[in-house]
Amino acid sequence: MIRVAHEADAAAIHAIYAPHVTDGMATFETVLPGVDAMRERVRARLPHYPWLVWEEGGEVLAYAYAYRFRERAAYDWIAETSIYVHADAQGRGIARRLYGCLFDAMRLQGLTQAVGVITLPGTASVALHEAMGFAPAGVWRQSGWKLGRWWDVGVWQKELQAATIPPPSPTPFAALVSTAALAHVMESA
Repeated sequence: MIRVAHEADAAAIHAIYAPHVTDGMATFETVLPGVDAMRERVRARLPHYPWLVWEEGGEVLAYAYAYRFRERAAYDWIAETSIYVHADAQGRGIARRLYGCLFDAMRLQGLTQAVGVITLPGTASVALHEAMGFAPAGVWRQSGWKLGRWWDVGVWQKELQAATIPPPSPTPFAALVSTAALAHVMESA
């Protein structure tokens, strides 16, 4: 089941994220944030952008979210995305379905572009993003120092919908949470 995340999911989100911070290169975060910090991230982002979880039998197995790409108002129609799947749940198609639902929610908001930032080589992440319609948009060479080495970072971009002139202001995610349109997106994923 795909649903909107809530603050009570913080411990499960933390458990999924922790190995990526401590032993992986999918994130450049080097100090593991606590459960309270994850709770605050969910609370702070949900009014503006979608944060969704994949739940089975009451257990959160994956999460995906969008967040502000840049602070300037001209970037209001683009958001960066992230997705993490519990190691035991990988390879089951969860990421594609959850990401697809996230993109549909972003379209409902009126967002036109999604950006994925991937530590290279990031083979599985690159494959997922390209399967979801992202195209390479550039590489930042030796941009992050983690696990005793420099890493390149690739940027992938996906058009969610055509931009209009003038563009309507994006709808805050909180305004969509109780709508039939969002419920339909999550039920059909």
